Amino acid sequence: MAERPVLSYRRFEPGPSGDGRVTVLLHGFCSDGDADWVRPGTAAALAAAGHTVIVPDLRGHGASPAPAAPAEAHADALARDVLAVLDQAGAREFDIVGYSLGARLAWEVVRQAAGRAGRVVLGGLSPAEPFTAVDPAALHRAVRTGEQPADPFTGMIAGMVAATGERAAGLAMVVEGLRETPFDPATWAGRTPPVLIAGRDDMMVRGIERIVESTAGAQLVMVPGGHIEALTGADFREAVVKVLQR
Repeated sequence: MAERPVLSYRRFEPGPSGDGRVTVLLHGFCSDGDADWVRPGTAAALAAAGHTVIVPDLRGHGASPAPAAPAEAHADALARDVLAVLDQAGAREFDIVGYSLGARLAWEVVRQAAGRAGRVVLGGLSPAEPFTAVDPAALHRAVRTGEQPADPFTGMIAGMVAATGERAAGLAMVVEGLRETPFDPATWAGRTPPVLIAGRDDMMVRGIERIVESTAGAQLVMVPGGHIEALTGADFREAVVKVLQR
């Protein structure tokens, strides 16, 4: 069997302070590592604080390969992609920060590698799997032909992926794969409880208190903004650095 392609990623070396512990940053859906972590300054802030920062593009996103089938975009497969990058980077142990889809996948990465994962920050995490409401056939048809789905939510997702141009077909496959492996936050596998960060005006995180209450030791930090504004704001960046410096 051919080896799974390793994701495209960027590495930021640590500044003089800190111990160079590896921190991996996972971006959201229809985005990439540059948009979510590099341009807002989070990767640079963590590197300056002494972290070795790994910023991959998830499968189907940025410069990484698209999935050839939905199974390659199942949540467990996407998590294995991330672990393959960490293996390639020589990270036996790591801290992990994810936002939105990246937070959902960080939960799965920790499940698969609980003994390796240290501190965990989950930003913009939806307590439910939004892609279960998508009609995958209508989504793929919209990407191929431009036909507008009858279902408004599927139509919204189709509009998001279509805006990415040549990445659209791969992103539709990612949606289908995640729909087949929906998020279930019933059990936290990590050695340390996660810190969840949410925007005060973010409708995507409604009900996040349920995860905090059911995950022993979990903390919730609220920052200004909606789903996008929270991620790119200074309060979010400062909260991430503070958590990882404990």
